[in-house]
Amino acid sequence: MFPPPPPAPAPAAAESPQPPPPAVHEVKAKPSNLPWQPVAPSSSSSSSLPASYSNGQSKVAAWLQESEEMDKCAEELARCQSSLMELSKLLQSLEILQRTQSAPNFTDMQTNCVELSKKEKRLNRRWRTKSVGKDSKFQLQVHALLCRPLVSIDVPLSSAIPPVRLHSSNPNLCAELVDFQVPPARHADYVEGAGDYIKLQEDFCTIAQKVHCLLRSAFNTVGIEKEKIKQILSDQEQSSQAAQINTLRKSLSQALSQNAELRTRLSRIHSESVLSEQVVSVNIISTPDEGEQMGIPLTQQASNESRLSMSESVSEFFDAQEVLLSASSSENEASDDESYVSDVSDNISEDNASVTDNVSRQMANGDFVASAFRNGRRICLPAPSPDTSNINLWNILRNNIGKDLSKVSMPVELNEPLNTLQHMCEELEYSELLDKAAETEDPFERMVIVAAFAISGYSSTYYRAGSKPFNPLLGESYECIREDKGFCFFSEQVSHHPPISACHCESKNFTFWQDVRWKNKFWGKSMEILPIGTVNVMLPRFGDHYEWNKVTTCVHNILSGRRWIEHYGEITIRNTKSSACLCKLTFVKGNYWSSNVNEVQGFVMDQEGKVVHRLFGKWHEGLYCGVPPSAKCVWRPGSMPTDYELYYGFTRFAIELNELCPELKDALPPTDARFRPDQRHLEEGNLEMASSEKQRIEDLQRVRRKWNEDNNIRPQPRFFRKVVDANQRERWVSNNTYWDLRKNPGFINMEYTLALW
Repeated sequence: MFPPPPPAPAPAAAESPQPPPPAVHEVKAKPSNLPWQPVAPSSSSSSSLPASYSNGQSKVAAWLQESEEMDKCAEELARCQSSLMELSKLLQSLEILQRTQSAPNFTDMQTNCVELSKKEKRLNRRWRTKSVGKDSKFQLQVHALLCRPLVSIDVPLSSAIPPVRLHSSNPNLCAELVDFQVPPARHADYVEGAGDYIKLQEDFCTIAQKVHCLLRSAFNTVGIEKEKIKQILSDQEQSSQAAQINTLRKSLSQALSQNAELRTRLSRIHSESVLSEQVVSVNIISTPDEGEQMGIPLTQQASNESRLSMSESVSEFFDAQEVLLSASSSENEASDDESYVSDVSDNISEDNASVTDNVSRQMANGDFVASAFRNGRRICLPAPSPDTSNINLWNILRNNIGKDLSKVSMPVELNEPLNTLQHMCEELEYSELLDKAAETEDPFERMVIVAAFAISGYSSTYYRAGSKPFNPLLGESYECIREDKGFCFFSEQVSHHPPISACHCESKNFTFWQDVRWKNKFWGKSMEILPIGTVNVMLPRFGDHYEWNKVTTCVHNILSGRRWIEHYGEITIRNTKSSACLCKLTFVKGNYWSSNVNEVQGFVMDQEGKVVHRLFGKWHEGLYCGVPPSAKCVWRPGSMPTDYELYYGFTRFAIELNELCPELKDALPPTDARFRPDQRHLEEGNLEMASSEKQRIEDLQRVRRKWNEDNNIRPQPRFFRKVVDANQRERWVSNNTYWDLRKNPGFINMEYTLALW
């Protein structure tokens, strides 16, 4: 094969030719067919940067577009592309030349070279045996001539060495060299091909040198620009961290100031709650023609200044989804019919004045000491909750899977010393929210506060998964008068099958009532409590009537493990007197792949469907309005009492619900839940008596029910009446007789055909 020519010397860097102007012009035009051309930053490329640098993406993009160094780098890369194209063409030319010159001419030349090398070896062996001083010098000349590369021969071999001298010194060698002479035509082609090959090599090396210089310059430029980008991003990160630190410091200072303010207000409330300063007087109003009229004392409600203010937290609490929630099912939605609403509202408005007067009338000091309220209430239960680890629930529940557990008798150890009627009163623990709503002028803000009140009723159940309330007996009642909160509450079990509980509450700022029927179902590992009914709140000042449904409650790990309670479903709050706003709340159901357990999401929208306020939080931690991190706290639950785990997980308000003061015994009806013996024995820790009394009371109820059926007697509630709306749904509302019966003639004189216990 034809040997390659020697490489041409590399040109100096200073002699590197500059790229022609057209190449620069092509770069400035930025043709779309260049794969290396920088692309303007898009949404997808900007999203690849870290989230902390998202605020400075636009600045970085603008800087990249305006950078002269990047333009220079682009120009150099354009030159590199042009040079690489030239290199590609040169390589193609070299391949073509090599293929054309590997024809028979060069094949014959290679054959002659092989034969000549063989003859040279024979001559060497011969000359070594006949060495002469003069011949040795000639041999070296011939050897040097034969070993010279053939590509360096520019003239015929016959003229390289005089033939006479060769012939005179060695006739055989001269003859061989004469035979080796290349014909003139082949020699010209050979010289011309070798010259083209060398020129192509020189051009290839020159352009390769140019490409190398341009790539090295572009690499250096890219490195410099990379360092600049790193510096910019580092500066942005430092500024972002500084802003976050400032925000945290501001939030901390606000929290400290709020804490100091709360401490001051709590101290003032404590000083104002001294027993000697808040003794409620008892008055008896007598007339010549009438007997003694007894009213229920009720002190003035706590002032706005002494009430704990809403914390305006600016810290991020939860991420609320920015989507509209789906509408709730028709079963859970409140009725759109206004005939029933107007009927109930009219009855309430007619009797509201008289009830409020009776409640707020003070009684003179005298024989009726029962109405003198104690300002100091108990802070602990008489006995802790019993140990239920030895109870085998599976043996009790395995035959009742899928059934209504309200019809199944359960061990008294699984109960807590409260019943469902008292649970309905427990939903008023944060009634100050309704007081605040009654003072809020903006209807959308009022709806937000009412939504917070609807959620607050579930907060007390967070630590209550280990026990269940007592099932009320038919005709059982409960009364709660809270002078510190400014309301009077009473409830009654109006039906036993299905179990329906109804309640009514009066205050100078609001009226609250509801009727709920409960369905319990056991599913093996969990138990669902399905409430059916509506909750109603009326604000007399604005004429607003709010109505909403309740969500499903589920108790997990009934048979084994740590029990925990969960609420899930949707609540729709409507103002039936005005369609200006609507609120939807979603209690998110937790799963194994998310951490949104106990999460609540919602929104308040106007009549056109536009979202005005967004709500988020957790039903056991608090509710926030707005968008993080500037959302405001609307409600937070109060602190739990000491050792609450040992006392059924009761809140401070729940501890006070079953307290029976000596002065109240003669004022309450005999059907009040606080007189129930099995519940009282359980609260005192006497499990044996509680179990026997529970069995006796249930037997009495069965006897009473059978007696009523045999005598065709249908028991009627004493303090509530049933109404039917246009959708043929039953509702239970107060008949406005409870407080009248309480004051005159009093429940102690009422006759009951059959005792409940």
